[in-house]
Amino acid sequence: MQRFFPALIGLLVVLAILSSCMFVVRERDSALLFALGEVRETITEPGLYFKYPPPFENVVYLDKRLQTIESSAPERIQTAEKKNLLIDSFVKWRISDPREFYVTFGANSSAAVERLQAQIRDALNAAVNVRTVKQVVSSDRDTIMKEIQTAVALRAKPLGVDVVDVRLRRIDFAPEISESVYRRMEAERKQEANRLRASGAADSERIRAEADRKRQEILAKAYATAQATRGKGDAKATAIYSDAYGSNPDFYSFYRSLEAYRASFSDQSNTLVLGPDSEFFKFWRNDEGRQAGSSPSAAQ
Repeated sequence: MQRFFPALIGLLVVLAILSSCMFVVRERDSALLFALGEVRETITEPGLYFKYPPPFENVVYLDKRLQTIESSAPERIQTAEKKNLLIDSFVKWRISDPREFYVTFGANSSAAVERLQAQIRDALNAAVNVRTVKQVVSSDRDTIMKEIQTAVALRAKPLGVDVVDVRLRRIDFAPEISESVYRRMEAERKQEANRLRASGAADSERIRAEADRKRQEILAKAYATAQATRGKGDAKATAIYSDAYGSNPDFYSFYRSLEAYRASFSDQSNTLVLGPDSEFFKFWRNDEGRQAGSSPSAAQ
C-alpha cells in the first residue's frame, strides 16, 4: 500500500494541474484570459477552453446578461418654470466590450452602476431643465426618454457598456408645488370644458337652423305640389261638369237644382224667404221648370 501512495499523490497533482488548465465559459458570462497580468484574449462564446496553469494565465468572468439600474429614490429635477419634479427612472444595460469594461471598472459592477447613475442624472437634468411641467408629464415624455438614452449610450460606449433602454417610471410633483399645479390644471380643464360647451351650443344652433330651413323648404314644396294637384283636379272637375252640361243642359240644370234643394233643406231649422214665383222653385212648378201659365195647355 505504501508503494502506491506516492503514485496516488502524483496522480492527484497531475489532475490538479490539468484542472487548472481548463475553464468553462457559461452562456451568461464572458471571460477575459490574462497572461502575466495582461489581457490576452476575450471570450464571449460559451464552451470549454484551455489555458496555462496559474500564475502564467488566469481567467476573470464578467456577467454579460441584461441588467437593471433602479433609482433608490426619486430624483428631484427642476423644470424650465423653476418647479421641482420627483422623477423615478430605471435603465437596462449590458456589458458590450468586456476588455474596455474591465479596464475602466475592473470586475466591480457596482462601480459601473454608480457611473451610469451619475450620467443618467446629468442627462435627466439636461432634458427636463428646458421643458415645462406639462411637457415633461405628458407631451414630451417619450422624447425625453429617447434623449436620455441617446446621451447616456454615447457616453457609456467607450466604457464598454451598452445602454439598451431608459424609462421614466413615475413623475410626481414636489409637495410645495402640487397644489398650485392642480389648481392650474383644474382651471385649464374648466376653460377647455367651457370652450367645448360653447362650440357644442353653436353647432346645435346651426343644426337647428338648418333643420328649420329644410323643413320650410319641404313644406313649401309639398304645398306647391298640393296646390298643383288641386288645380288639376278642379280643372278636371270643371271639364267633367262642362261635358255633362253640354250633353243635356236641361238634365244638368235639374240635377243642380236638386242638389241645391238637398243642401238648403237638410236641416229642419233652415228658413228661406222667397217668392213662389222665384227661379229657385222653378222645378217645383213642373218637371221642365217653366211657369204654369206659360205652357200651351195652360194658355188654352
